[in-house]
Formats: sequence, C-alpha cells, structure tokens
Amino acid sequence: MTISIETRNVTIPNGNLEISAYLATPADGETYPAIIVVQEIFGVNSHIRDVIDRIAREGYIAIAPAIYQRQAPGFETGYTPEDITIGRRYKDQTKATELESDIRATIDYLYTLPNVKKDGVGTIGFCFGGHVVYLVSTLDDIAVTASFYGAGITTMTPGGGAPTVTRTPDIQGTMYAFFGMSDASIPVEQVNEIESALERFQIPHRVFRYQNADHGFFCDRRASYNPSAAADAWGHVLELFSRLKS
Repeated sequence: MTISIETRNVTIPNGNLEISAYLATPADGETYPAIIVVQEIFGVNSHIRDVIDRIAREGYIAIAPAIYQRQAPGFETGYTPEDITIGRRYKDQTKATELESDIRATIDYLYTLPNVKKDGVGTIGFCFGGHVVYLVSTLDDIAVTASFYGAGITTMTPGGGAPTVTRTPDIQGTMYAFFGMSDASIPVEQVNEIESALERFQIPHRVFRYQNADHGFFCDRRASYNPSAAADAWGHVLELFSRLKS
C-alpha cells in the first residue's frame, strides 16, 4: 500500500544559522521514525527531493537539510561538468565540525515534531553526502546509516584533519556502505580499508560492492545510473531502516 505524504520546506535553527530543509511526512498524523537524507554536491535538488518522498512513502519522516547553507544558500543544480565544478568548490569549503553541528541541529529539530519517534534516527547520504553520513555516524541518536559511494573517507575529512575513517571506532549504530566497483573516485583499496576498519572495531555493518557500477549509480538523473544496482541497494536500505520500526 502506498502511503500518502505531505511535503514542505522548513527551517532548522542552529544558533545564528537558519538551515533550509525539505521535509516529507506521512499524511495520517501517526508517529514514525525519522530519516535524514544528505545531498550530493549538487544541493537539495529534484533527485534528493524524490528520494525524500520515496522514503516517506515507506512510512518514515524524511528530511534533507541544506549542508551548503553557509556557502551557498538555496543552491541546487544538475549534473553537467560545470555543475560538478561548482559543487566541488562548495564541498571544499565545508568543515567537519560545522557538518556535525548541522546534523545535530537537524536531529534536535526532528525531535520537536510530534509525529517523530524519539529513540533514534537513520541517515542516508550520496556522493559527498555518503562521506558526511559516515562522519556524523558517531553522533548520539544515529542508529542506522546508509552511506552511498562516499569518496575520501580514507584520505581526508572536511576542513582538514585525520581522515574520516579514523572515527570508525566511535560509530554509534549500524553502518551499511554501498560502492560501485567501476568508481574511479573510490579505488577498491579504499573500500577494503573501510570494511577492514568496520570489522576491526566490531561495528555492525554490511559493505555492498556492485560490479560494473560507477559513481552515482543510484541517481536516475545521471549517466552512471545503474537500475539493477540501484534496486538491489534500495532493498537493503529499506531492510536497514526497518530496524527503526521495531
């Protein structure tokens, strides 16, 4: 059964910063778990809003905060080479501490909503968002994380410092990580390093490797879209998120 949803743009307070966000909720007013969706480098664009709507129709309250709020309020774009250039420019201006603060503020905002279950949230992120959700999986209240092709997890952290993979022992919940084996931006050695870290620190996890899938394989707006890999990954995401309903 398809759940009817309602969508709206909202504002998340974080000190002096007002973070724009897209929110989708089941329309019946019942209580549901919450999922935070973290954008690619292209902003909270039509693809991310579609992902939000899909998640809400599965019986979740889903929200996508604009993680470029400090750098480029209202930014959203497509997938041309020029779009990639500007998206990467904004990505390079982000800082881990600010990203953590913004996701913490998003959790706090969700917990003010009367129809949100308040015993843990999930996250899902794509591209740079896949890196961000790995980064913030150390926050209290994040129970499950779905990280899609997050480049740079083993080599850097936003704003500088030790690579994000070094935070693995502090992950609070379950991590599912999804990679395309044709993704030149994430060599197989890096995938192996991430999986090894998750195993070493006994983090509940699964790592999914898709042969002949490239970076962005989940996004049906991109030339790299891989329908079979995307469908398989979506099934695993729903299995992961279902743990929030128990």
